Parts: sequence; C-alpha cells; structure tokens
Amino acid sequence: MKFGKYDCFSIELGDFVLDGGAMFGVVPKILWEKKIPADKNNFIPMKARSLLIQGNGKNILVDNGPGSKLSDKMKKNYKIEDKTTDIEAILLQYQLTCEDITDVIITHLHFDHAGGSTIIKDNKMVPTFPAAKYYVQKTQFEEAINPGIKEAGSYFKENFMPLEKSGVLVILDGPIALFDGIEILISNGHTPGQQHPLVKGEETSLFYCADLIPTSAHIPIPWHMAYDNKPLSILKEKQEILSRAILENWVLFFEHDPVIAAASVKKGEKDFMVDKIINIL
Repeated sequence: MKFGKYDCFSIELGDFVLDGGAMFGVVPKILWEKKIPADKNNFIPMKARSLLIQGNGKNILVDNGPGSKLSDKMKKNYKIEDKTTDIEAILLQYQLTCEDITDVIITHLHFDHAGGSTIIKDNKMVPTFPAAKYYVQKTQFEEAINPGIKEAGSYFKENFMPLEKSGVLVILDGPIALFDGIEILISNGHTPGQQHPLVKGEETSLFYCADLIPTSAHIPIPWHMAYDNKPLSILKEKQEILSRAILENWVLFFEHDPVIAAASVKKGEKDFMVDKIINIL
C-alpha cells in the first residue's frame, strides 16, 4: 500500500507466544480473552511483524523480529520455529537480499524487535544488513546498555553492540524528520526512547505502533501491558496518538497482532476502537 512517496509492505517474521496476563496487565481475562483467546497455559499467539518501506531509492526495515540467534530454551519457551525467522529467505519474496536494505529503524532494543539486527557469520557477530544504517534513540540505547531490573531480560547486547562496533549505528536524540516524508515520533511509557516511524501521505499516513499499541486489542486507553514501565505515561501517550490518528486519518500498524496487521481507528461510545481493517500487502 502506498503512503505518500513510499510503498509499504507488512513483513511477517514468525509467530511466538506470550503470557496473556502479562500482555494485558490489569484488564480481566474474561475481557481480553474475547479478543485473543489463550491456551491451557494462558499463552496467547503473537506475531513478529516488520514493515518494509520502499521509495526514494531506499529499502527501509522497521524492526526485524527475534532473529535466529535465540537459545534452544528460549525458542521452546516462546514456541519460535527457526524457519519463520529467516530474514534472508523472507526478503527474497520481495526480490530483495539483506544487502539491498539501506536503513533499519529499530523502535526499541527488546529482543523480539531487534534480534534480527545481527547474525553469526564466520564465527563473528556482524550486522545482518551490511549496507544499512541502523537508527535507535539515545535514551533507549543507554537503557539497553544499563537496563533496570524489569527490562534486563529483554536486552541482549549481541543484538546491538556489534552495530556500534561496526560503525553502522546512528544514535538519534528525540523526534526528527528522518527522511523525506518519514517522521520519527517518541513514546516513553513502554520503555525509554521508543521511536515510531510515521510515513506521511497527503490523504492518509501510516503510524508504526510498536509496543505502544502492540495489537488491535490494545487500542482502548486502559488496555496496556504489564511489561510497560510507566503505565500512567502510556495512557497519556495513547490518548494523544489515537486522537491525532483520527484527526489526521492515520492507519495504525500493529507489530504483534496475531491476525490484523493494520487498521484505522474511530472513537466509540466509551473509548477508541478499530474502524476499518487495512491490508498492507
């Protein structure tokens, strides 16, 4: 689907599971399970979904999934299959190789968003996309290097320190017009310095939600994750983003929704809700 100067494609990088209670925090199970049913162990299906943005001579990836370096224990715990995380094979479906990617925007450095940033090649950890620049926010990078207790298990330094060592990591500091027609917005409620690309068009724009709104079920303001660091901040951030999405006719892109990749939103009687499901092909 085209937004402004760019063609945008939803890239699926594998399925995994997470605890439903952790994904919905204080929302009662009797409510959230109507949206995403849980299995007998309370796990719910999740998707690792990246966005490919093509235009102006660029092939841009937003996030890159858990990657192929996870331990067997983690693959088992999250029910991740190796074949679904093979980025190179997936890109071939779009007539691209890893060498064709020019830029990688990492929303934040949690392993399920940045794990595909690096690969093991000739017994060395190197950037997966050798010709690309990788963009991350300063506050997020600092958090990843010295994480708090709550987030320590989500950051694996092998996913980002080789990028710095290779000289391909670009540290951003706040909102910015990163490329012509692509702005970067910031949220801090989930994790410090989470960045959200906004691909701007004349009639409609595409907003990459990342973990601010991980699935379409998380659109209502109080529906947020137990993983979020600052719940009160994320409520305010969601209110601002969703209000702007309606005012400016945005499409929201959901990184983890098991079924819905993108949708427009509207204001219901009580809260925000899905308006129309959008196919990003």
